[in-house]
Amino acid sequence: MNAPTKTPNASGWKPGTPVEGDKAMSGPDTATGNRALMLEEPLLFEIGHSETTGVDFDFAAKPDLAGVEQPSPPTPAPTSRLGSFERSEPIGLVGLTEPETVRHYTRLSRQNYAIDLGLFPLGSCTMKHNPRLNEKVARMPGFADVHPLQPVDTVRGALEVINELAFWLIHLTGMHGVAMSPKAGAHGELCGILCIRAALEARGDARKVILVPESAHGTNPATAAFAGYEIEDIPANSDGRVDLDALKSRLGPDVAGVMITNPSTLGLFERDLKAISDAVHEVGGFVYCDGANFNAIVGKVRPGDLGVDAMHINLHKTFSTPHGGGGPGSGPVVLSEALSPFAPLPYTSRTKDGVVHLVEEEDADSFSEEHFGGRMQHFGRMTAFHGQMGMFTRALSYILSHGADGLRQVAEDAVLNANYILRSLEDVLDAPFAHSGPCMHEALFSDKGFAEGMSTLDLAKGLIDEGYHPMTMYFPLVVHGAMLVEPTETESKAALDQFILALRSVAERAKAGDETLKTAPFYAPRRRLDETQAARKPVLAYKEQSAPAGTPVASEVGGR
Repeated sequence: MNAPTKTPNASGWKPGTPVEGDKAMSGPDTATGNRALMLEEPLLFEIGHSETTGVDFDFAAKPDLAGVEQPSPPTPAPTSRLGSFERSEPIGLVGLTEPETVRHYTRLSRQNYAIDLGLFPLGSCTMKHNPRLNEKVARMPGFADVHPLQPVDTVRGALEVINELAFWLIHLTGMHGVAMSPKAGAHGELCGILCIRAALEARGDARKVILVPESAHGTNPATAAFAGYEIEDIPANSDGRVDLDALKSRLGPDVAGVMITNPSTLGLFERDLKAISDAVHEVGGFVYCDGANFNAIVGKVRPGDLGVDAMHINLHKTFSTPHGGGGPGSGPVVLSEALSPFAPLPYTSRTKDGVVHLVEEEDADSFSEEHFGGRMQHFGRMTAFHGQMGMFTRALSYILSHGADGLRQVAEDAVLNANYILRSLEDVLDAPFAHSGPCMHEALFSDKGFAEGMSTLDLAKGLIDEGYHPMTMYFPLVVHGAMLVEPTETESKAALDQFILALRSVAERAKAGDETLKTAPFYAPRRRLDETQAARKPVLAYKEQSAPAGTPVASEVGGR
């Protein structure tokens, strides 16, 4: 790799520039790919063989008391207890020793960026610090070990947690009911739309159109289409918000409802949401709100007060676990009084005797008649069991430990941090909606003003050399070369200042046309890949390469 020359960044460091007398700064050893203490990591199949094992089952010869080695008795042939399940062909996995296995996965983990390493600026993903208290609660034996097929009488505590969390979700949103079983955001969207469809079918109303503003999450139109609806876009006005006049002009007897994201993917609060809801309700439709960005308004705004009929809440975003953490999600859906009777099963409810019950199909009718005075019209169920217990316990722990004032501060700090990012960078990065007033939880920038040939991708790759995972790129689609930054409420001013300094330096290089950005990053475990080919022609399975004649096989290298 040739060492590039370029304008120093804000800290004075020139990534890729050789240091006098230090050849290593010109790039890694191209033969091994090693970079200082960051070793090049081969695939498991390149470390070991499928013909060998890392475990030795032979009994070694043992010395007797006189120190004379005696042959060990013959090892009896093992007796298989697998019967017809015994493998008939080789498994094809490599045999590694324990140190090889541990080191392999540990080295891989060091090549990954994480929220525990630094600020993670992904927009619309809420990658914030995860309080360890919540993890401790989720790992308590009574919650971590609970099984969905246990007798109900043995999981009363878990049902209490689910019911308590449901109460607070309803209270925080100003809604009437909640479906706890959806597993994540898009699953929750589908639940809400199915509730709307069930309500329309119950009154014999066959509406076919869902209106979706162009600033909504991309999963919104996909979910509505999956549920069998036709999708029509609603444009934005010059401020980036929903064009209220355009929406009203399209409303009619064929419109089942509107799916609106608030705050939107532009990082803006929809000021006209109450007027939108009133207009949709007037023609007999329903309002679905995408609550993925609820952390920007939690404790400050109740969507139920704005006329929302259904809204999913990403517990794994707003209430504890970083979004995109790779683990299970949870997307409960809060419902208005009009939609609550159509919520899916199962659900929890506390009866007059103070006991929380899990209501399933077999007792749903009798239970609702006895305790609610009317028959529920559940559309079915979203999943086999009730939901994700680990996310329920984390979310309730988060809510109770923050309290009312703490939850309000979550929203206030998230909005404050995002506006600090926006106003600190709008002089060097184009901010297309900075004129629309304060943003909410995220700041949106574009590639306008970059030198010819420079792109958002080049800036993102350069940011990696500054020690940061890139922000969300090319989303939302309504902004060319979009860069969406969400600092979250858990970052300090010092952390934000450090990130701003790094991003400013890369932005200035992009505007100046620094060609070295086209080949960045220089210090990541991998240099820039052909992302188009990686997406269109991915290699997802390992294929053993035939070695040229005379090349030693792996068993002859390194003592294998």
